Amino acid sequence: MIKKADKAGYNEMITGVWLKSMIHGATTHLIEVRFVKGAVIPEHQHPHEQTGYLISGSLRFFSKGEDKIVSPGDCWNWASGTPHGAEALEDSVVIEVFSPIREDYLPDGGE
Repeated sequence: MIKKADKAGYNEMITGVWLKSMIHGATTHLIEVRFVKGAVIPEHQHPHEQTGYLISGSLRFFSKGEDKIVSPGDCWNWASGTPHGAEALEDSVVIEVFSPIREDYLPDGGE
């Protein structure tokens, strides 16, 4: 399956954090996330494995009492059930893959 680029489809999941479901298969889900400087995703956990890559900007991740700053080109992986959160130190763009699919991130109609 190939899905052509489209500027539409972003949804604000938390103030200053915009998410777009790019494409998914049977077990993986590709997401783009755009952060406004200062936006925070509170520490949370979920049953999905999460792997990400920072395209631009800077983020501070926090997990289990530790902080890590990531810069463009850095990547990460959160195992299923691992508590984690993030703060945008600059406007930032991230690409992430979730497995299994994040049903809560699918646009209407499950595209």
